[in-house]
Amino acid sequence: MSSPRRRIIRATAPTNPDGQRQRQIQKLCERLEHERTALGRWQTRLKRAFNTVEKHQKAILRIERQRAQLEKS
Repeated sequence: MSSPRRRIIRATAPTNPDGQRQRQIQKLCERLEHERTALGRWQTRLKRAFNTVEKHQKAILRIERQRAQLEKS
């Protein structure tokens, strides 16, 4: 047998490069939207965490000042 038993059939490359470019642009737009949504969620969490840390820092400073005043008197 000189001929191969199987023949590999490959899909041809798209003849319209503009269609491929449009698909790439669409994919990038979808990814961008996904990343923006994720960033919004993280920023909300970050703000909440930052405010909590700030609240605890203020409480610590207040307590330290009160303790220092009590030690002076």
